[in-house]
Amino acid sequence: MGSRLRPLVAIIVGQICLHACMAGVRVAAPLQALGRGHSAWAVGVLLALFAAAPVVFAMKAGRLSDRHGYHVPLRIAVALCVTGGLLAFVSQEYLVLCLAAVLCGTGANTGMIAIQRSAGRLAASATDRIRVFSWLGLAPALANMVGSLLAGVLIDLVGFRGAFGVLALLPLAALAIARQVPKEVPHAATGAPRPRHAAWDLLRSAPLRRLMLVNWLLSASWDVHSFVLPVMGHARGMSASAIGLVLGLFAFAVAAVRLVLPLVAHRLRERDMLVAAMLFTAAVFAVYPLVHAVSLMALCAVLLGLSLGSVQPMIMSTLHHITPPERHGEAIALRSMAINASSTVMPLAFGVVGAALGAGALFWIMGLAVAAGTLQARRV
Repeated sequence: MGSRLRPLVAIIVGQICLHACMAGVRVAAPLQALGRGHSAWAVGVLLALFAAAPVVFAMKAGRLSDRHGYHVPLRIAVALCVTGGLLAFVSQEYLVLCLAAVLCGTGANTGMIAIQRSAGRLAASATDRIRVFSWLGLAPALANMVGSLLAGVLIDLVGFRGAFGVLALLPLAALAIARQVPKEVPHAATGAPRPRHAAWDLLRSAPLRRLMLVNWLLSASWDVHSFVLPVMGHARGMSASAIGLVLGLFAFAVAAVRLVLPLVAHRLRERDMLVAAMLFTAAVFAVYPLVHAVSLMALCAVLLGLSLGSVQPMIMSTLHHITPPERHGEAIALRSMAINASSTVMPLAFGVVGAALGAGALFWIMGLAVAAGTLQARRV
């Protein structure tokens, strides 16, 4: 890993810069909309655009990464995020904020696809891939913290316009450090004809279909926890600070396990880890609704964070292993589309089921689905 350390650091910093811009705008734009008197429904639409836009453009971003490598998609991602931030800086009208959400969401996702594809190519073995994606998995957590805190502090100090202006500058740092990442020879420059495939042809691969199902189940598990815990905590009379503490401990556990994974990567096999994490997640979901003390709920949150935090590096490593190298970008784009679509649609489904059966029942339903999904994970 020694010779690949500088490119890896550059890639991680690049993702932090792009994602922090998007995360900061995602905090500031709804607050500005609310301050201008827009309804909660309008704010919900605004927030949904950050996840919905990448669903539309992810496949184009994946193919762009397969054709040109890291640098061209990164420049486009930076241009989109900077433009989105500057539009919000120029005008804080609702429609302009919606356009900024589309640009920042698409830019951050375009950069993420190029970053994840390039990170996988820095690894020389399955063990290296687990290490690389464990380190890379820390970037979104750090970016969310940096972007959210920066937006909040700047809004209080210099107002919304100043906050948007500073956030728009963050992605430029990704360009400054990008020269540390080696350039790939574009596919067209090799003289070899590039076969034309429909992206959905990738799903003809049974291992990839199974991995996508496992990925969706675990992504939905993350979403259901974020949705149910505040609802269940409020119903049990927990204070906002207690609910925030439990969610914070979950995020801390996710980061902690990704710090540890590189140290033990040589002992891990992706499929075994996926199966173990899914069984552990199902077990925690079975117990979670039965505990009422804040301390026990915090323990469940930590255990769940350790379990769900460990799977993203395994999924990304497996994805690179079972996908043709020339189509890594498309495969990552498919995964991105599934996650963003799920994050947009599933909260609506959770609300319907939770209203009918109770919030706690969502944990049990999701736990059963994840446990059943281990049958597919074993076959990946």
